[in-house]
Amino acid sequence: MSDLQCAARFLVVRHAEAAYPDPDPVGGADLGLTEAGRSQARSLGQRVAGERVAAVLASKMGRAAETAQIVAAELGCTAEELDGVQEYAIGDLAGSQDPAAVAAVFQSWVAGDLAASFPGGESGRELVARFRAAIEDVADSYRGETVLVVSHGGVMSVAIPRLTGRATPELLAAHWVPHCGIARVDVDADGWLLHSWPGSADPAAAGGAVDNSAD
Repeated sequence: MSDLQCAARFLVVRHAEAAYPDPDPVGGADLGLTEAGRSQARSLGQRVAGERVAAVLASKMGRAAETAQIVAAELGCTAEELDGVQEYAIGDLAGSQDPAAVAAVFQSWVAGDLAASFPGGESGRELVARFRAAIEDVADSYRGETVLVVSHGGVMSVAIPRLTGRATPELLAAHWVPHCGIARVDVDADGWLLHSWPGSADPAAAGGAVDNSAD
């Protein structure tokens, strides 16, 4: 980032509820938002309507892109893709029927072992680095403005606590992010400042596990 100190405010959001195949292979593509998910996205757009959102950006994954399109329509703007904020890449485990292997790596990251990685996929360090680069690049273009970014629960809960210096046991335990939950973060040359975190230590409160599908 350049060194002008004027923060960009980010509303980093987990996508709305999506449908998945049954049985759902690990890393398989989603089937688009459910009707409940579309309602969640519309409600999100209405919730942030008074915040003067200057841009709506989204992960390239389908459920995030569809969420962003609905939110943008509520705000009277268009949504654009932002590479780097997609869910973690599980590499060789994609398409398998072994969710426990995926969960083991994710829990290692939550516990602080960012060197852990998926075979053929990415490590926690790589995840945090590409999320940081994506957000800081946008921050340079939107100083003093508010940007909504539709991302995913897993990458949010690993990257944001560490980039904001808030990787406390309590916040890391609250890694279950609900659909359309908003993390409010300011980013400028001084660093990242977390204003609010939507996560819970109870997966039931967030509608289930973090997602790791490919699209």
